[in-house]
Parts: sequence; structure tokens; C-alpha cells
Amino acid sequence: MTPYEQIFQNNRRWAEEQLRADPEFFTRLAREQRPDFLYIGCSDSRVPANQIMGLPPGDVFVHRNVANLVNNVDLNVMSVINYGVRHLDVKHVIVCGHYGCGGVRAAMQPKDLGILNPWLRNIRDVYRLHKAELDSLKDEAQRYDRLVELNVTEQCINIIKTAAVQQSFLARGFPSVHGWVFDMRTGQLKDLQIDFQETLRSIQEVYDLTGTVWR
Repeated sequence: MTPYEQIFQNNRRWAEEQLRADPEFFTRLAREQRPDFLYIGCSDSRVPANQIMGLPPGDVFVHRNVANLVNNVDLNVMSVINYGVRHLDVKHVIVCGHYGCGGVRAAMQPKDLGILNPWLRNIRDVYRLHKAELDSLKDEAQRYDRLVELNVTEQCINIIKTAAVQQSFLARGFPSVHGWVFDMRTGQLKDLQIDFQETLRSIQEVYDLTGTVWR
């Protein structure tokens, strides 16, 4: 059996196991999705959203791309945020990076990477914004890990800049935005403790899309 054929055998086994444990599992799954969480993560195959969160199918609305970027001209991620917030009513938007991210490492290298250049420039911009802090770290591994964290934080700020998040939070009190990093060396999630409401207030003067005075 080839690795490709094995996937379908695995799928049949998984479906049978779900039905044995819960005969109504797929009936509920097919009915609708009402997830509390929107997860924006890296495409890295070692970081599966539902599994690291310990949640079943239907609980997490997921978008993944190289280095978990939230670029305001990327219609894919912007559509996911808009749909998740305005139509699925998610309560939490999470950006999850991971230590050992290939995209972040590539962005740290001063060389031409072809078609990747415009994508990775978003991470290089984060490096530029925090160059003094990063350059003060003499250990390359520490600098690498810290840029992973700073990149997550910056992508959270990009989400907070969106009209969907601003307007929904002011009208309904949700969603909140969170920044996480997954450590593949331990399997643990690290909460970067993003102060969502303070960040929302701090960007008001430049990025307000609500026409409202925020308190």
C-alpha cells in the first residue's frame, strides 16, 4: 500500500472510531459550524491546530499560511477574518506561531529568495521595527525565537486594525485577539499575553475604522 492509499484506510478507520464512540458525530458535524475560535497559524505540517489545542472538528475555524502572516492586501486571510468574525461570531481570534519556523528563519537571511521576497518582507519589516532589541541578543537561537514572538505580536496588531474586529468588539464585546507560540520541543503552547483592549485603544488615532470614541 502506498502512502497515498494509506490515507484513505486511515480515514475509514477514523470515521468508524468516531461512530463507535458517538453515532451522532457526523450528523452534528454536517449540520453547521459554530466555532468559538479562529486560529491563524503557520502552514508547517508539524503544527496541526485542532490537535495542539485538544479540540475536535467543528470547534476551530482555521487559516494557515507561511509564517502565520496577516497581510492587509492578502484577500485570503482578510476574507477568513471577516467571515469568522461577522458570520461565525467567533469569540477569540488567535495568531499562533512556532519556534523553529522556516519562514522566520528565511526572513532573517539577507539574500534574494525569489517569489518569497514580497511575502517574507512582512517579517523583515518586523525585524526592522525591533532591530535594537533583536541585535542586542548575541545568541542566534535566542534572536530567532524572539523574532517568532515579535512576528506573532505584529500579526495580532494587524488583526486589531481590521474593521471587522473593531466594529464587532465595540458592538458586541467580542472577539478578543490572542498571540501564541507553539514549542515543538515540548509540545506546549505559550501565551504571549497580548493586551487586546489596550492595543485597540493605542491604535485608535491612526487605524480607527469605527467613527467612534473608544473608552
